[in-house]
Amino acid sequence: MKEVYDFLKKCETYYLATIDSNKPRVRPFGTVDVFENKLYIQTGKIKNVSKQIKANPNVEICAMTEGRWIRIEAVLVEDDRIEAKQYMLDEYPSLKSRYSADDDNTRVLYLKNATAAIFFYRRSKNT
Repeated sequence: MKEVYDFLKKCETYYLATIDSNKPRVRPFGTVDVFENKLYIQTGKIKNVSKQIKANPNVEICAMTEGRWIRIEAVLVEDDRIEAKQYMLDEYPSLKSRYSADDDNTRVLYLKNATAAIFFYRRSKNT
């Protein structure tokens, strides 16, 4: 888990893929941290991504940095505890202008049954 966390932190932005009915949806994310030995992300409950995760919690995450890329498959599980929400907001203070641990919008989720693979890539001169 530490290697995955370190990789995502180094990237700063990763891409989260969800399913919306039968269509894929991908968007950039930046929140990731370890709380109680689990990898967590944060979003808002009113966002479409949150609704998609609620309907189908199976997701993939992808990110690239320094000639390597990562792909993570996981099930996202909501943690509605104030402590988990507050931890993520403390790690990302810029979010406090839009979220609070006790509002009805902040949503934190941890990755369950995650598998990750890190790959090396090289660019071809022909592409």
